[in-house]
Amino acid sequence: MKHRGGKYQICVSGAARGQSVQQGRQLAQALGASIAKAGYTLLTGATTGLPEYAAIGYKKAGGQMSLGLSPAATKVEHILKYHLPMEYYDAVLYTGLHYGGRDALLINAADAVVTIGGRLGTLHEFTIAAETHTPIGVLESAGGISAQIEKILELLPNADPELVIFEEQPDELIAKLASLLDKIHQPYRDIYSS
Repeated sequence: MKHRGGKYQICVSGAARGQSVQQGRQLAQALGASIAKAGYTLLTGATTGLPEYAAIGYKKAGGQMSLGLSPAATKVEHILKYHLPMEYYDAVLYTGLHYGGRDALLINAADAVVTIGGRLGTLHEFTIAAETHTPIGVLESAGGISAQIEKILELLPNADPELVIFEEQPDELIAKLASLLDKIHQPYRDIYSS
């Protein structure tokens, strides 16, 4: 049975606000489109800024399954308390875990994480991915935390630098992440091909 959304779940982690949002807006939309063209599921923190632009690009490119994981406990809280978007998601999971808990759930639900721009929340998601040995793609040229990842990696003794890919072009980054995921999951290719 073929699952809707493709074989991999790719999380886009990036700034909700700040300078890297303007700097990385088009790059984030292109990233979302690249994930859609590859046939993968898009995961984000159901937030504004670069993750939302990735979701816009994903849906405009015909992406089949975009899932947002919200820090809120309900749809009402998502919209009225957190002021977060709904429009470009096929489904939003209301975690009720606030930002810190949502970040951990989001990263653990992903097969790979792409970091673009970012601030404190993006750094948090990156360190969770590094600690859990989740493959990470760093989309360069959006500034923010993603511009500091190489230095941060030096400070994380448990991080595996072989699981971190740096790239400037979204299509190339997604292709390289897919190759890495295919290699990692080769023993389970029957599970990942359905």
